[in-house]
Amino acid sequence: MITIMGITGQVGSALAGELLAAGQNVRAIVRNTAKAAAWEKKGVELAVADAADAGALTTAFSGSDAVFILLPPNFDPTPGFPESRAIIAALHTALLAARPKRIVCLSTIGAQATQENLLNQLQIMEKAFSDLPMPTAFIRAAWFMENAIWDIDPAVTSGIIPSFLQPLDKAVPMIATADIARHAARLLQEDWNGQRIIELEGARLTPNQIAASFSRLLGKPVQMQVIPRADWKDLFTSQGMSNPLPRMQMLDGFNEGWICFEGGAAEQLTGTTSFEDVIAEKLRSMA
Repeated sequence: MITIMGITGQVGSALAGELLAAGQNVRAIVRNTAKAAAWEKKGVELAVADAADAGALTTAFSGSDAVFILLPPNFDPTPGFPESRAIIAALHTALLAARPKRIVCLSTIGAQATQENLLNQLQIMEKAFSDLPMPTAFIRAAWFMENAIWDIDPAVTSGIIPSFLQPLDKAVPMIATADIARHAARLLQEDWNGQRIIELEGARLTPNQIAASFSRLLGKPVQMQVIPRADWKDLFTSQGMSNPLPRMQMLDGFNEGWICFEGGAAEQLTGTTSFEDVIAEKLRSMA
């Protein structure tokens, strides 16, 4: 049995598909079974648990050969990340109690960064799980190519995509969620000892290259337009964020280059899905 979190999201759903295709028994941790009913029909066992409920998580993890951990995303955290810390503590307690044979965690590029930013939540997870006695792998994934799905509407309607990534000719490591799922599925089915840090990227793309891809796919001119750093706080606040600083710091990290891969002893893996593959598939689904 392989137990996974996040089956209703992009990575988790792709991972479930990979594991089912490989003939694995899959259990998914969900808060609402109705949202995952389609997966239950495909043979996935559903376990109901809140991510901060150590007891329910222990029950969900019990009997698992492998567990995939994905922290629920929190783009507007309370200062100090108390929400994520509570979830991480519950997960740690449950993993120690259930003792799966191996653990694969979705982490992030820049998890090692010392500067404060939104991605520190994953750094906290890595540090908390470093004392677990089970073999544990942290997948430090690059910027998701799927983030650009939000750019489809402005690209179609105006031909201008607002960009937080800047300067527009600076390349950023990116990865498709399908490739994250593919590598995670393989790791969940492997045996190893100790702790592994795996850096995963598919391509390095500039905002200008992303605009050029949209131009080719849409058959019309598309260009990027920088959102000035001075406007970010007011913009995020107007969108309902209470604490936009961590998100702003994360974007600073990508733009200034200190959110990057660590290298060193980390393993490097690559994806095969192109950016245009990701956007073309989304456009087909919208047609």
